[in-house]
Formats: sequence, C-alpha cells, structure tokens
Amino acid sequence: MSLIRQSFVALPDAENQWNRFEQLIHCDYQDFFNGEGPIAGARAPGRLDVMGGVADYSGSIVLEMPIAQATFASWQWRSDRNLRIRSIGIGAEGLSPEVVISLDEMVDTSGIVRPIDEVRDRLSGDASTHWASYVAGCFYVMLAAHSKVAGGTVHERIGEIGANILIQSDVPLGAGVSSSAALEVSIMMALSEASGIHPSDLTLAAWCQRVENLIVGSPCGIMDQVTSALGIENSLTVLKCQPHDLLGAQPIPSGWKFVGIDSRVKHKVSGSHYTKARVGAFMGLKIIQLESGGKLLENYLCEMSPAEFRDYKHFLPESITGAEYERLYGFLPDTITKVDASQTYHPLGCAEHPILENDRAKQFVAIMHMANLHPEEDYSSSSLRPYYGPPDALMLREAGELMYEAHASYSDRLDLGSRETDILVDLIRDRGEECGLYGAKITGGGSGGTVAVLCREDTELAETALIEICEKYSHETGITPRAIIGSSPGAVSFGARHILRG
Repeated sequence: MSLIRQSFVALPDAENQWNRFEQLIHCDYQDFFNGEGPIAGARAPGRLDVMGGVADYSGSIVLEMPIAQATFASWQWRSDRNLRIRSIGIGAEGLSPEVVISLDEMVDTSGIVRPIDEVRDRLSGDASTHWASYVAGCFYVMLAAHSKVAGGTVHERIGEIGANILIQSDVPLGAGVSSSAALEVSIMMALSEASGIHPSDLTLAAWCQRVENLIVGSPCGIMDQVTSALGIENSLTVLKCQPHDLLGAQPIPSGWKFVGIDSRVKHKVSGSHYTKARVGAFMGLKIIQLESGGKLLENYLCEMSPAEFRDYKHFLPESITGAEYERLYGFLPDTITKVDASQTYHPLGCAEHPILENDRAKQFVAIMHMANLHPEEDYSSSSLRPYYGPPDALMLREAGELMYEAHASYSDRLDLGSRETDILVDLIRDRGEECGLYGAKITGGGSGGTVAVLCREDTELAETALIEICEKYSHETGITPRAIIGSSPGAVSFGARHILRG
C-alpha cells in the first residue's frame, strides 16, 4: 500500500490511542519516570479549520473540527529543580528529543517569579530545543497565575520542584492543524491534574494562548486552543473570538465529511506573511476608528457587517508603509504585534477579509443547521435561511462555494496562499460534485499547510477521487501529501488520567 493510501486509513479511537500511550510508558519508558510520585497524563487533538481561520484575531466566528490525530503528555514531579522534557519521535524532525530546563530560568533566587519578557529570552535557546519552550511556558504561565495570590512568590504546591515530562504526538508539525495548541493543551491538562490547580475550561485555553503569544512569540488567536481543549467529536466548535465566546458545537450533518489534505509545505504562524496580514487588519481597524469619527467597534473588525464596511472601505489604503502609518495614525491597537517601519502593508485587503469571512462562517453554520433538521421541518419558516427543494446536494454545494470563496480571499486579500495548496484546491474543484467533492480551502495561518475538503460521507467515490488527486499532486510537485481524516474528543471531555506503573 502506498504512503498516500495508508494515510487514508482511519486511526484508532481516542481510548485505544490512549491505551497505546499508557502501554508505551509501562514497557519502554519506566526508567524515564524516576520520580517518587504518580504520573498524570492528558490527550489533546489538533484541529481542522473549516471556516474562520485568520479572521479569529479580528473577532470572527470560526468553525473548527477536532481531528483524530492528537498529542499525549505525561507529568511526574521529581525531587530536583529540573524540568526534564522528552518528546518521542521528534528527532526525526531534526530537533533535540530531550531538553532539561532549570526552574531557575523562571524563578529567581528569592523565590519570585521572573518577568515574562525575561523568561521568554531565557527559554528562546537554539532552534533544536525551542520546541520545549511550549512545555516550560505552560508551567510558567500556571506558576505566575498561582503565585499572584502570594505576592509573586512561588508556593510549595508548584514552583519548587521539577518534573519528568514525556510527550508523544501524531499531529504533524507545520501542517496547519495546530500541533502547537495540541501540545500546549495536553501539557496544561496534565500539569493541572498533577498540581491540583484546576482553572475553568476557557481559562485553561486562554493560558495556552498566552504561552504561544508571550513565551513562544507566535501571534495566534485563541481558536486552536479552545478547539483542542473543548472540541466535541464529529462536531464543529463554533467560537466567536471576542475574545472567546463559545457558542456551542455544531454536529456534522449526516452524509457530510470533512477531510484534511496536508500539502507537506510547512507553514509558521510566527512567519512574516501571517504577521503582516494581522498587522494590516489592525491597521484597518485603527484607521476606521479614527476616520469614522469614533466608531470603536469594541476593537474587533468583525463587529462590522459587509454592508457597513462598504461605507467605510474608501478610508483604507490598498498599501501603506509602516513608517507612513505610524506618522499618520500612531500606535497599533494590538497587544501582540508591532508595525515594522520598513515593511509595506495592505490594510484594505487585510481588513476586508475577516469581515467577509465572518459573514461566510455565519452562513456556513446556518447551512449545517438546516441540513441537520428533520425532513418534515418547514425550511421556509426558519429564521436562519430558507431553502426550497432537496436540501442534500443544494446545501453541500452552497457550503462548498463558501469554502472556495474563503480560499481565494487568502491569496487575493492576505497574500497567504501557496502554489501547492492552490493545486490541491483546483484538482478538487475539477473533480467536483460528480465525485462527491463539494468544497476546499487552505486552513489556519495559510502559506502552505493543510487544505480542508468538504465531501460526501456515504460513498467510496469521494475517497477514491481524493486518493487520485493526492497522487496527481505528488506527480506535479514531487511532494507526497497525506490525508488527515477522522475526529476525536477535545482534552476536557476526554479528561486527564492517572497512569499506574506496573
């Protein structure tokens, strides 16, 4: 069986995946856990961005599916002051598989938690060990939050001893399916169980985002962490990112299926294109706030409808240098990114994309809701959107067109497309409905990564077509793609576990 066809084989369910991880600890890693206490563990999935994507930082509604691939983390306290962190299999990525970080990097000699900027600098390290800053960052964020009630000093409950931390993940790195959030959430869940410090579910997700923004230095929104923590199997997490208003989970309709195709072109949320798109969006927000005579929009562009934006878009330049922006408009209303005076930005396109994407996401979830209604329901009486005629193909078609529109906007407005993902989307569109394929779009931060595909679930035709598309893509690009199929529960519903050593 070819590597492409192998990637279309479904993974075991979450419980069986967990049992395999637990067995690995019992059989192969008993010596690693040389502390005296119990081992706490957790599992957190990656996510497939169906709609919303980079509009999250502008306050959009996003629709995210927790995928079958997940990260597993285990945590055991030890008697010294070292965090001993090992990631199984990460050496294949050219990274150091084990990193030791002293608590002294996060706590000074007086027992006071160090400032976050200092900790970020101390944890930056070299490229081969930088991955461990996600793990140590989770410890630091919880440590800092817990120490606030004690005037900044650490407490014996957390911050005075180190830990053995073992990680295994099958969420592909750089594929745009949020391997970083899966790592952060699994670590934070395991640490929470080990320490007995239990934040609310949304606070846990927000702490993980804080790790990424302020420790690692990636300007991501919160949709990845919320989905990894709170996602529901076979449903799309519906999140209004203002900052994290969880609207519920929309079940995937019968006959619908979402599949990811990893282009194997790695993307980075911390990359320059993503950062420029985010800065451009916040430039657009600030210009509208100033030029409209005080329209504050609660600091979220997506408070504007597309119709309302049309009345204000003439204020926005298609391009502007960072230096010119700062001269005319001053500071950027974003706490995560900064304007680079030497760069050229595109406020019009970068502001228009999230406003249109928010509208597309609303339409998409309305279509899914209608598709889940019983056949005897009177669609025309719905306050969401009326449909007349057979809903099955019609709704798939309309949802798919919204995905194609979103994909085009990534390139046209944000400069976050890529040749390889365009090839995949074009191949999917060419095969089309006759093969059970209805829509496709680049996901997450763009510039490579994974393409999300909407297809029919109840036919082998779609899977056969996707395999053939992947084979043609491989022939055209020389890159072997892989499928990301299936869904699984988020970390909170799966729950933290205690691992008993044999």
